Amino acid sequence: MSVNEEASQKIWLITGTSSGFGLRFVLSALRRGDKVIASSRTLESLQAVKWLDLLNDLGRKECDFEDTTGIGPKVDLDSNLRLMQLDVSWSTEAIHAKVNEALAIWGRIDILVNNAGIGLKALIEDASSKDFQYQFQINFFGAIDITNAVLSSMRARKSGTIVINGSRSSWKSEIPVTSLYASSKAALRVYSETLACEVDPFSIRVLILEPGAFRTEGILSQPYLNVHNPISDYDTVREKIMTIMKAADRKQEGDPNKAAELVVDIVRGEGKALREDGTVRDWPLYLPLGGDAVNDIRTKCRRMLDALDEWADVTTGLEITQ
Repeated sequence: MSVNEEASQKIWLITGTSSGFGLRFVLSALRRGDKVIASSRTLESLQAVKWLDLLNDLGRKECDFEDTTGIGPKVDLDSNLRLMQLDVSWSTEAIHAKVNEALAIWGRIDILVNNAGIGLKALIEDASSKDFQYQFQINFFGAIDITNAVLSSMRARKSGTIVINGSRSSWKSEIPVTSLYASSKAALRVYSETLACEVDPFSIRVLILEPGAFRTEGILSQPYLNVHNPISDYDTVREKIMTIMKAADRKQEGDPNKAAELVVDIVRGEGKALREDGTVRDWPLYLPLGGDAVNDIRTKCRRMLDALDEWADVTTGLEITQ
């Protein structure tokens, strides 16, 4: 590897990589020649992944999306890939200890991708606060612990990128049984917005992904929450929405390979991150992924603007007067 290639080589820590977007982020980063620490809840799930076969298969499918890497599928896995057990439901202390192990592998982490997550399905009245707490631990609190564990080293180097995998669902939450998942992702987005302000003086970037429906091994395939006594008044709506989700699973229009390639392009400042003149586009705090995500976010913003306009005559002018 030349000096220039080594200088451009990034080190990634990615959570939730045994399937879904996480797995595809790993493949895309490896194809760029980067080093990746791929983590998951169990080491066995990572060891079961046929990484080299997937890389070769992705190389054969380059015609399905624009290959901007120039790398091809030949990757030295022994040098560039490390597998690590990291469960986001662990205690803060256990997560920090594991992240320190990750930092010791190659001496730094340039890019953290908080991708691990689950999508519990339940009507709000069927769920308990403990169900919400578990959902938030996986999708929200675990990401906070991992981010805090990485930040001190990024601040010391005044360099780093934190990618947060949010969801279009936090913008379109008016769907029965999605409240646990959508509210955890909404909290994650707001947390990330403040995080971006706080770490900007240290040249640390934050990127909030807002993916729509993509054909991954993910959220739609997860069953309804195991409820001891589901409320019978909701039987019709519960059955209807679960039937719709089951029918939509594995039929989503979004291509997760294309989305992963785009995200890695943006993080590395190449490919689709470039303008026609070859300059890098301005860094986006938010990155909606998929036409459905774009449309749903626009719809929510319009609803908020409509509310502002309709009620402006009575919601303003509420200041204290002398």
